[in-house]
Parts: sequence; C-alpha cells; structure tokens
Amino acid sequence: MLDDAIKSQLRAYFERIVSPITLTATLGADEKSQEMKALLEDVAAQSDKISLKLDGGDPRVPSFGIARDGEAPRASFAGLPMGHEFNSLILALLHVGGYAAKESPEAIEQAKGLSGDFVFETFFSLSCQNCPDVVQALNLLAALNPRVKHVAIDGALFPAEVESRKVMAVPAIFLNGEPFGQGRMGFEEILAKLDVNAGAKAAEKLADKKPFDVLVVGGGPAGAAAAIYAARKGIATGVIAERFGGQVLDTMSIENFISVPHTEGPKLAAALEQHVKAYEVDVMNLQKASKLIPAGADGFVGVQLENGATLTAKTVILSTGARWRSMNVPGEQDYRNKGVAYCPHCDGPLFKGKRVAVIGGGNSGVEAAIDLAGIVSHVTLIEFDAQLRADAVLQAKLRSLKNVDVLVSAQTTEVHGDGEKVVGLSYKDRKTGAAHTLDLEGIFVQIGLVPNTEWLKGTLALSPRGEVEVDARGATSLPGVFAAGDCTTTPYKQIIIAMGDGAKSALSAFDHLIRMAPEAVAA
Repeated sequence: MLDDAIKSQLRAYFERIVSPITLTATLGADEKSQEMKALLEDVAAQSDKISLKLDGGDPRVPSFGIARDGEAPRASFAGLPMGHEFNSLILALLHVGGYAAKESPEAIEQAKGLSGDFVFETFFSLSCQNCPDVVQALNLLAALNPRVKHVAIDGALFPAEVESRKVMAVPAIFLNGEPFGQGRMGFEEILAKLDVNAGAKAAEKLADKKPFDVLVVGGGPAGAAAAIYAARKGIATGVIAERFGGQVLDTMSIENFISVPHTEGPKLAAALEQHVKAYEVDVMNLQKASKLIPAGADGFVGVQLENGATLTAKTVILSTGARWRSMNVPGEQDYRNKGVAYCPHCDGPLFKGKRVAVIGGGNSGVEAAIDLAGIVSHVTLIEFDAQLRADAVLQAKLRSLKNVDVLVSAQTTEVHGDGEKVVGLSYKDRKTGAAHTLDLEGIFVQIGLVPNTEWLKGTLALSPRGEVEVDARGATSLPGVFAAGDCTTTPYKQIIIAMGDGAKSALSAFDHLIRMAPEAVAA
C-alpha cells in the first residue's frame, strides 16, 4: 500500500523505537478493512520492533490498537489514518515505542502526574487540518500515562455513531463518554483543561517575570515576525499567544506566499513557531490578554492576562489577529457546531449527501461552495450583495456545477433547528422584501473576519470596524504601543502583509527604545 520512498522514510524513523510494540487489528471483509490490513503489514515490515496481530476484539471495525509488548493498547485508530492523519500514526508508533516527545519537560511531568482514569474518543475527518493536533496530543498523553486511553475515530466510516452522538463538527472530543472539547487543541491546552490548578500555577509563574523590552501580544504571522525582528536586535522579547499560529492554523491551502508555491496553514504555523524559538524569545502560549495598561510614571506598559497575571514591557506590539465573522442572527449560536460551521474543509465530510448553504460570495465563500459541491447533495450560496465578489475564474467554476444554486441580494435572517441540529434557514430577498425558507442540514459561514480587539476598547484609538488605528510605522495612539497585522487598519488582510507589518512594528519599537531617556532604557 505504501510506496518505496515512504517505506524507506519509515525505516529511518522506526530506528528511534526503544521498546517493542504490537499492532492489534480488528478487521472485517470490507474494503477498508483490507486497506487497513495492507497498511499495517507494510508498517510492521519496516521494523523488527513492530509486530502485527489480526485477532483484535474491538467493537469498531476496522480498527487497531498500538501497545508496548505485554500491555493493552492505550492509543487506537478506528479507521484508516491516512491523509492528514498519517503523521499521527507515525508519531503514535514512536511515542508508544518509547521515543522521547518534543514537549517541554514540565508538560511531560504534568501529563505523567495526572490522577484519575481518562478514556478519550476523538472524531476526525481525513480532510481536517485541525484534527491531527488533537489526535497526536491525546495519543501522546496515552503513551505517557497508563491511566489514559485514546481512540481516534474516522467519522466517515462510522456514520451511525456520528449520528447517535450528534457529532456535526470535527475534531469532536469525548472524555469518559461526555463532550470534552471541540476544535483544535494542543497538548498543553488539554493538560490545562484536565489539571484544575493549571491556571493558578501559570499565573504565579508569569507574575515573577521581569519587564520585557518588547512584549508581543499574539502568535500569528505578524506576531512571529515581530518577535524574530525584535530578538535579532538583542533585546528582551516575549510573546503572549492564545494559540501560536493564530488564524493560519485554520487555513487549508496557501498558494500566494511569495517564493512558496503551495503550503498548508498548520505547516506554516509550525515553521513560524520553530523560527521564533530559534531565538531567545520567551513564548508564553495559551495566554489570553484581557487589559492593556498605558505606561505610568515608571515607563512600563502593562498587559493583564485572563488568569490574573500582569506582564510589563517598555514597548508592546499588538498582533491579536482576527476571527471568523458571525452572521449575528437568531439561532446561529444555538446551533454552532450543530450544523452551523465555519470550516468547510474540516466539517464538510460530515455532511455527505446532505443539503447545505454557504453564506458569503467572496473568494472564501465561493471556494467553500465548490469544495462542498463534491461532497454534499446540494449547495445554496447566499450573498448579501447584488453580485458575487469572488474572482471571475472561481465564479465560472461555481456556475458550472449542477448541484449549486446562487442567491444574490439575499439577507439571512434566522437559523432554524429542531433542538439538536440545523433544519433550515430563513432569508429575505433584498429587492422585493419577500421572506423565504430553505430546508437544509448545514450552514457554512464565510463572511470575512472581525478583529480580536474587544479587550482594547477605551484604551487606544480603534476604527469604527474595531481595528487598531496605526500610522505608517505601526504606531498606535498610545506611546510605546505598536500594532501589526489583521487587527489593524492596514488594508488587505494577507499573511505576507501581516508578516511585513510585524517586522515594521518591531523595528519601530526598537527605534522607540533607543530614543528613550537613558534612565528609562536602563530601568
């Protein structure tokens, strides 16, 4: 099943396995079972430390577990871990086999010290770029702690279970049979949710940090670029990130990043983090800013975090980015992740054969409709304006699809559900005023971004759209505070523009520092 090049790579990877491991498979006569058998045979053949048993008794067919010899499996896959999940399989084999994880020593000790019994189940789709982070994190947790078990379930292969457990968005995580989380979660984020004292411990640790020369708030492309440019000046640099990578983590395909013809968001985000950590940058992940405190008599700007800690710096760079804009209509929040979705790549496979709507006629909306048309039975694209705003080539492709209807001058007014899932939506014809209702099972919202700046209101100048107002150098209305990227008034929200913004703001912050009074610089 695997080609010779991949087999060669696997042999090199598997040399890192310390302890022998066993793959125990539960297979049937179906096509997917035979594909799984071929995959596992290929994998086992690449190392004498991997053995394969075909006599598993798991109720999910096909499935397989990974265990150290003599132990029961703690990490399992129900479904074929290919596509985005192939790396999850390789990492699970390595970690169960004793290969050291790259997580921090503190996080590993925290994982080993968890008390209680934890049985995790993660529903994923092979087209979901957010799912591998969750699958890999929980597999690692299971490898480190004998009281943790995890099974990753391909929702497309187990539709009855998806239906019965009301899974309408992936990744969907269950702990001991109850919902635990939805969407991308990393190793440390999961640990923080399991360890009830994690927040207090983090606040105490952060409170002891000395003032920074430059404190970057946000870990997306703008924040990463700012941190790198600041650190290269040899000044004390810190980064607060709610999740390192930001909105890029939710971007499936990137084809306009100059000199890189094609990449994927998670891959770019990982490269950004690796580049930042190559310098002496204090990266404080899973931290959300809640208040900006203007510089006082001591000259330090303060950033208060949700956990109660406050960090200080001589200069601050705001790069908090943006998030998907909501429709703000009745029913939207009630049925979020119950039919209302924002990532067609992640959640599209869960709507196979169903009727869906896409809200938004820009590039994102039209691309989503095109992608979904190959999966679902019918797509209705709804655009508020009198015409679509997407590129002409995308519009031509969209209109060539027989299972797509396009509605323009249409305003979505309400999302309808039956208490558990979406069953339709209402919209108004903006030309005639007539009200209409569509029967459908999914709604994908693609109407642009809103800046993550609510916490800054009343502190510095914001535009009517909530963007941080900046000048040509990235300076805000507060001395010593700069801003970059999608949270600012800089036009054209693009990754490459955000990176340039971040570099510019760091250079401006450095220029501000060297022009400060000598006593302030020495503080």
